[in-house]
Amino acid sequence: MCFSAAASFAAGGALSVTGGLTLAKVKQKSELPFASIPLLFGLQQAIEGAVWVSFGAPVVNTIATYAYSMFSHVLWPIFVPFSVLMIETDPTRKKILRLFSLIGLAVGLYLFYFIIVDPVTAHIVNNSIAYHSPHLYAYFIMALYLMATCGSCLVSSHKIINIFGVVLFISFAIAAWFFTETFFSVWCFFAGILSVIVYWYFQRNPVAERQVETAT
Repeated sequence: MCFSAAASFAAGGALSVTGGLTLAKVKQKSELPFASIPLLFGLQQAIEGAVWVSFGAPVVNTIATYAYSMFSHVLWPIFVPFSVLMIETDPTRKKILRLFSLIGLAVGLYLFYFIIVDPVTAHIVNNSIAYHSPHLYAYFIMALYLMATCGSCLVSSHKIINIFGVVLFISFAIAAWFFTETFFSVWCFFAGILSVIVYWYFQRNPVAERQVETAT
């Protein structure tokens, strides 16, 4: 995240609490992946806090940087469409979400390959952390990444998840435009904060209604 280790750890703690509250509202196993998103973002922000404090300790910094990259580059394009698919009930939308899940899996594995074969480095740029992980076809891969993450939320029949997809895309645009070099750090922070919408989804909709809510 931008600014400092303290800010990253604070965000990580707040998101972890939100994640615990969200998981407490789960009544069906199919809801577990989606409900765990705030908690996973909390863990990711705590890892970035470790990146902040590890500059000057190369081994620790490398471990923390790779751990963070596994979240930002690999986990999210695979996990988000899968979690949305798991709570979808509309047959047509489920077919589309299966396709998005396959796209997300391909993107995650592609980026995982480059994380393994090319060194991932982190350094501070303008009070934010820049992560460098070289790979080919960056714009094309980012388009597929957006399709898997934001797009899958827009396909969902649940209105609150649609809202989550919209604000995720808006936060992507802001991070890409204003924080180009530190894009992944800033976007993941925005996305983490926005993941409180996941709690809103479970808070607003009783379990009996969550499986029948459809978009109008």
